[in-house]
Amino acid sequence: METIENSLSIFALGGVNEIGKNMYVLQVENDIVVIDCGSKFPDESLLGIDLIIQDISYLQENKEKVRALIVTHGHEDHIGGIPYLLKQLNMPIYATRMTLGLIEIKLKEHGLLRQTEMNLIDSKSKINFNAITCTFFKTNHSIPDCLGIAFHTPEGTVVHTGDFKFDLTPVNNEYADIHEMAEIGKNGVLVLLSESTNAERPGFTPSESLVGGHIEDAFRKANRKVFISTFASNVHRVQQVVDAAQKTNRKLVLLGRSMVNVVSVAMEQGYLNVPEGMIIDPHDIKRMAPENVAILCTGSQGETMAALSRLASSNYRQVEILPEDTVIFASSPIPGNERNVSRVIDNLYRLRAKVIYGSGSATGMHVSGHACQEELKLMLTLMKPKYFIPIHGELRMLHQHRLLAESVGVERENVFIISNGDVVDVNNSIARQTRKVPSGNIFVDGLGIGDVGNIVLRDRKLLSEDGMIVIVITLSKSDGQIISGPDTISRGFVYARDAEELMKEVDRLVLTTIQTTESANGRQRNVLKQSIKATLGKFIFAKTKRKPMILPIIIEI
Repeated sequence: METIENSLSIFALGGVNEIGKNMYVLQVENDIVVIDCGSKFPDESLLGIDLIIQDISYLQENKEKVRALIVTHGHEDHIGGIPYLLKQLNMPIYATRMTLGLIEIKLKEHGLLRQTEMNLIDSKSKINFNAITCTFFKTNHSIPDCLGIAFHTPEGTVVHTGDFKFDLTPVNNEYADIHEMAEIGKNGVLVLLSESTNAERPGFTPSESLVGGHIEDAFRKANRKVFISTFASNVHRVQQVVDAAQKTNRKLVLLGRSMVNVVSVAMEQGYLNVPEGMIIDPHDIKRMAPENVAILCTGSQGETMAALSRLASSNYRQVEILPEDTVIFASSPIPGNERNVSRVIDNLYRLRAKVIYGSGSATGMHVSGHACQEELKLMLTLMKPKYFIPIHGELRMLHQHRLLAESVGVERENVFIISNGDVVDVNNSIARQTRKVPSGNIFVDGLGIGDVGNIVLRDRKLLSEDGMIVIVITLSKSDGQIISGPDTISRGFVYARDAEELMKEVDRLVLTTIQTTESANGRQRNVLKQSIKATLGKFIFAKTKRKPMILPIIIEI
């Protein structure tokens, strides 16, 4: 697709009208820079699908123009798709130390580390890609080392905030660079792309440092083992758990692969201060007094295979939750996960544990990492953009963010609420949205990327709901007579022994259909299969009101 000479194009391949799989693209002439490459978890309707990633066909078509992937921070919805992207299209990666550490774990797992160019950046870095120059500014979020990006182009400056909040008392004393943001705004911002996750929530997001006191308090009141579950990537929260354990004379056990991975990366790189000898092995728990143990684990979202779910259903080998142990959820459920979280909480009560759960303010055990309305307005006020594109959120969040932008003086017609694939073209400082590029969901299933489409999913849905019937018939090649069969096999439809009469009728119907369908030779075999499927389909629906998948197998001898 040709772009206008010297024009600037901005679009999302993921992350708008959804939470997850963030990917934004900036193009000036022959230079394309990609921002973030996240993944998204499937809902129950996507049977067997492990992950959802972006359709990158536009980038593949223009691969000689793609200069880099710049990653704002290390959360799954911003880095989860990177291995799958690199398998299709190799490109240099630019990210901060913590983010690169987390990306490296993924690339090692996929065997991609050696062939990937990794570049370390920080808030002082400056990178030139011909027509695009990138500078950065520090932001706060629920993971260390987050950056916003300013793209300086011939048309003007485009700012991408990354995920952010304004935490004025950050746990790691790394303050958001409000001065730098104001400076960028003073020099003029043409387009601002700002995240919208909490655009519906009034006020300010509380500081992460408030959580530490509540955790310490709960640790002091607990008279047996303490289990605490949070996102592994929330290193600030992990630091506060470490501090609380130290102050209450408890050793710390880590459970869950992502928790062990992230903590080791964060300790290695100096983002986490853990006293010598504080972390112990799970099998050491048994020889310690329960009041001297704290267990930090994954599974705060009720994920079936995560540590907390397995502990709650008593199937974690080395560790068990006993009556009067305290279990703390230091997170709130991501929309869609509420049912899974409730199930885990019910199981914990069955084990007679004390459970501390509930959304952030109720227990003080969690604060969001995303900016609420007043902070979003502050960002808009600092940047003073001519054009505004709300990103990273579902449609209602993007609309709320537009209202906030209007309330601080952005012209209504200068706010673009886009869908994935909608391109905002800027030429001579005038922005228009008139064209699209290909976009969509690609499903990852096991090792396959994109080999499961709607037809396969429809079949899986059919099989899971109504089961299948396989009919095997052997015919003579010479005269088309039946040599053996029909043999009918039912899976997930009816239990054959309990439905012998129905199965006999199915067999009779198949025989009649074969006899009434003309010559079953050559091409006609397909005609015979279609006839069997159509006749049986009608008959079975009339008898059972079910629509199993019908698979006739015809063998010619």
